[in-house]
Amino acid sequence: MSDSENILKRRRFLRGKFASTHTPIRPPWAYDEAVFIERCSRCNACIDHCETGILFKGDGGFPEVDFARGECTFCQACVSHCQPGALSLSIASPWNLVAWINESCLAQNGVICMTCREQCPEQAIEIQPRLGSAALPVIDSERCNGCGACFAPCPTQSIQISEAKVL
Repeated sequence: MSDSENILKRRRFLRGKFASTHTPIRPPWAYDEAVFIERCSRCNACIDHCETGILFKGDGGFPEVDFARGECTFCQACVSHCQPGALSLSIASPWNLVAWINESCLAQNGVICMTCREQCPEQAIEIQPRLGSAALPVIDSERCNGCGACFAPCPTQSIQISEAKVL
């Protein structure tokens, strides 16, 4: 176990967080968690150069993504300023994230809302008509790039973003 991993575990323990409650979303083009933690120097260069301001200093000082602040435009500024090499364009895709809609969605409760669809730059959200009720937004996981554009505008915080399930 690396010193960086020990620091994270020690901080969680001191804060009363004995088990990790969530897996943080790292900046795009991050190596897997163990390699990322080992390589990241916590210099904040990626945070300082993020054009949409979605990166913040998370547990242990390591950068995390907060889609409540905005979306990722995949501008690559975080990667180009990462001197320690914790982020790399040699990684095939920026991340393996996909959005999904939970049951608190207005449309699932009979209220017409297309906010998520209107915000999606990839047009990955289709509207599925229903007889006698509001049409439902449906996310095409093949087209969704996990950018988070749909997340913050959702009036009921019904959009979730997580690792895509590998079949």
